[in-house]
Amino acid sequence: MSKTLAFCLSATILVGCAGKPAAPFDTLKTANLTAYRLQNNDPTPVVAAAPGAAPGALPVIPGIDPNALAAGVAALQKLIPPGLQIPGLALPAVPGVTPVADTTPRFQTFRILAQQQVLDADLKESLGKLLGDASNFDASAGRCAPNVVYPEIGLSFATAPGAQSNDLLVSFGCNVVVSRTFSWPHPATGMKPGTVSDLSEIMTKIFPQGT
Repeated sequence: MSKTLAFCLSATILVGCAGKPAAPFDTLKTANLTAYRLQNNDPTPVVAAAPGAAPGALPVIPGIDPNALAAGVAALQKLIPPGLQIPGLALPAVPGVTPVADTTPRFQTFRILAQQQVLDADLKESLGKLLGDASNFDASAGRCAPNVVYPEIGLSFATAPGAQSNDLLVSFGCNVVVSRTFSWPHPATGMKPGTVSDLSEIMTKIFPQGT
C-alpha cells in the first residue's frame, strides 16, 4: 500500500485527507457500487457460413463475378479497420452467411468478464477519496490519444435504487479514468503512478485473484 493511501485510511474523520472528495465521489461511501472487469477490445464479429462452405471462402452471389467480389472485399478491408462498424450503415445480407447474435452482457459498450457488488463501506470510502482528489491526476500521464480508451475496469454507483447512476471507465493501459454519465470533476484524467498503485490494490480486493 502506498504512503498516500495508508495515510488516508488512518486519518480521522475530523482531520480528513486532502479535504472532502469532489462530487459525485463524496457519496461513494454510502452508494450502491457495482464494479466490472471488462474486455478492453472487441473482437471481429463471428459469422456462420453455409453448410459445406470452405473455411474462408467467399459466398457465391448470382450475377456477380467471384473474382470481382474478391477484389472488392480486399480493397474494402484495406480501407476499414478490422471490426469497425459504421454507424447508420446496415450491410446487406449475404447468401450463405448468417450473423451470430452477440448476447454477451456489456457495460458502456464493453464486454463484461466479471462483476461484483461492493458492500464494504471502508473500501468504497477509500475509492471515493482516491478518485475524488484532483491531486491524484495529471494531464500528462495519459498514454492514449484523446477520446481513445481501452478500459479493464468499469464502476457504476448510485445513491439510491432507481437513481441516475454515475458510470466511469478505468484504463490501466491508457492510464486514464473516463466518466461516462457525469461531468468529470478534475482538470485532468491521467493517473499518477501512486494513483495507479492504490487503485490496483483496491481492485485486487474487489476482484481477488482468479475472479
